[in-house]
Amino acid sequence: MAVLSISRRTVARSVRVLGVATATAALALGAAGNALACNIKEFSAEAKCDGDKGVITVTDVDKSGVEATVSVYLVENNADVRMVGEKTVKGSKEGTTITFDEAWQPNAEYRVHVVALPYIKGDDISPNLTTPATACKTEEESPTPTATPSPSESTPAEEESDSPAPSASESSTAPADTSSNAPTPAAGESNLAETGANSNTGMIAGIAIALVAIGGGAVFFGLRRRGASSSR
Repeated sequence: MAVLSISRRTVARSVRVLGVATATAALALGAAGNALACNIKEFSAEAKCDGDKGVITVTDVDKSGVEATVSVYLVENNADVRMVGEKTVKGSKEGTTITFDEAWQPNAEYRVHVVALPYIKGDDISPNLTTPATACKTEEESPTPTATPSPSESTPAEEESDSPAPSASESSTAPADTSSNAPTPAAGESNLAETGANSNTGMIAGIAIALVAIGGGAVFFGLRRRGASSSR
């Protein structure tokens, strides 16, 4: 009887030990399974520029490689305005990135929704994605290089400047011939004087009048004397 009671106690104790070990192994396997399972924390989103256009990238670092569906939405006033796009991705240890073309505006808000069954039944990357404060540069905004003229090329202004400019003395001095040929008031007065104002014409005219008067008087007296002698 003593031997039987000892064996029962030993079996019961062994069963208890086996149960505890099994439960511990189950917990360890569950923890390991949860560690390898796809998790929303393994997804990240970023807004950046690809050249002169804007893009939104989503990276999945899930080592288990569970296929996930990623949807991106533009948000305004805590509500979805429009859907940017939807793509599938399988994560990897190095990280797998998918890209959405989006001409995002500065300080815009986007919601990134992930579904990866059976682990992620539908969850958002938290917090929502906010774009940078500076937009991507466009072709119109990029500075255009200005062409520098070569030394051989000359502008019209330079060609005009190459010709010698007249000096101040040459431009201000009038030709001597034109000033000497112009009649002056004094010259006009001298020409008028030469026509008779200062000549002997008046004196000659006075003498001629006097001679005419004398001759007329002589004729008058001669006629009178002749009449007196004929009357005798």
